[in-house]
Amino acid sequence: MTLTIEEIRSDQQLDVSGFICPLPVLKTKAALSRMSAGEVLKVTVTHPDSRKEFPVLCRLPEFELLASSEEDGNFFYWIKKVSGGKVG
Repeated sequence: MTLTIEEIRSDQQLDVSGFICPLPVLKTKAALSRMSAGEVLKVTVTHPDSRKEFPVLCRLPEFELLASSEEDGNFFYWIKKVSGGKVG
């Protein structure tokens, strides 16, 4: 069953609006590293290169891109941490 964006529950949110690449991806990866397996991070990005870079990030086995959307120059990504524990 595929969830709609409205049905995806995010455990945490990260706003990296205004940052240029690669910072949105680096900050997202750092935030995900502090989360537990099964948790979902909603990320807000303004840099258009994120459309290419976030799917590449989610090719890593520990992350799953659940959904993405674009609205008024903002890009939204829902990423699930599928493996690994919290760091620290």
